[in-house]
Amino acid sequence: MSISLPVIPLATPGQRYSCHGCGHCCRDFTVQLREADRERLDRQAWTARLGFDPTIKLRGQHYLRQREDGSCIFLKSDGRCQVHAEFGFEEKPIACRFFPYMLSPASASVRMGVSFACQSVVENKGSVYNAQAGEAQRMAGEIPEALAPAGEAHLARKRPAEPGELEGLERRLVPWIGGPEPLATRLDGLAWLASTLAAANLDRVRGSRFVELVDTLVTHLADELPHHPVAPAEPRERMLLRGAVFARLEDPKLAIGGRLGRWAGALEQGWRYWRWRGENPSRLVPRVRGLDGPAVTFGAVESVHGIMQSPALTECDELLTRWIRASIEGGRVWGSGYYGWSAVDGLFALSLSTACVGWVARLSAAMAGRTAPDLTDLRVAVRRIDRSAGRAPWLGGNTERVRLAWFRQYGELRRVLAEQY
Repeated sequence: MSISLPVIPLATPGQRYSCHGCGHCCRDFTVQLREADRERLDRQAWTARLGFDPTIKLRGQHYLRQREDGSCIFLKSDGRCQVHAEFGFEEKPIACRFFPYMLSPASASVRMGVSFACQSVVENKGSVYNAQAGEAQRMAGEIPEALAPAGEAHLARKRPAEPGELEGLERRLVPWIGGPEPLATRLDGLAWLASTLAAANLDRVRGSRFVELVDTLVTHLADELPHHPVAPAEPRERMLLRGAVFARLEDPKLAIGGRLGRWAGALEQGWRYWRWRGENPSRLVPRVRGLDGPAVTFGAVESVHGIMQSPALTECDELLTRWIRASIEGGRVWGSGYYGWSAVDGLFALSLSTACVGWVARLSAAMAGRTAPDLTDLRVAVRRIDRSAGRAPWLGGNTERVRLAWFRQYGELRRVLAEQY
């Protein structure tokens, strides 16, 4: 007999969401189809009406076909979905209906998070998020595997979490992220805590003792950080950061993959990666989907001030705080919501992603001719970075693990994070 776990709504206070029909998700995401989705599309007779099959099969999975620009084949010129317009909301694929909700199962419950790749979520527009929890739970019934029990996250690699440890870690992290310290201090503290826990022998600190350790570390963070000043980032660290930005912005499309073929596509991807890692400040930054404006050099991005110099610092602080809190409270930092990673590895990856957000915000500002990012730049950056979190398989793979391991052993993640803020 199958077990369906209870769904726990997002706890982040004040988070809002209603669909405003902007169409960004229809231009941005590759939609994987379930068998029930394909049956609905077949009943709607799209192949006969369009003159071609609106789905495509790749490596054993079916997807909605995309145009050359990456947009969904059903996206109309007015920004509406043709399936929705002609047959109604319930006839769309479940992936389209469920977005931007996200499910992260554990052993006893499922966290219902939210993706900040959605423009309405980023802008905090619409109804209070949890007012729609019932409708999201109803739709989740069409994704039974997401409601099945999953293993609890590890605290660290090869160190299973004991009861209360992950809850205690979250209970101390969330107030720190939303606390009264300056934004740069709170982000630095997050990275410092991740590094400290990664270096600790947690096999000897278990259960309530671990929770006491975290409580002590967080309580004294504001006083401790000044004793560990952050030096300027080194060239190798900046290069690794750019590689991490590339990995989070990488956006393969079915039309492109189908045209180039698997091996040619891999070579073309390797070429793009090399262009991101180069150290020449006069080299142009490759084009990024979702960022409009003239091409700029890597040197121009480095000349833009960090977000602490933003004229909209209060609004930027609110967005970053809300995004990080929602990621933690929505189960999207460790466990099933983030490639099955441990809490310590997930916190390290979150800190690196936060640095990537800052870099992309500076890129957006450079393209607009601004000397520091404004709220528009940060919104674009959060959307572009969060769209891949937990979704892009390569971010859960060996390359990302090696990148994070290098920062732990030879570099200092705090340095590249500080330069963005």
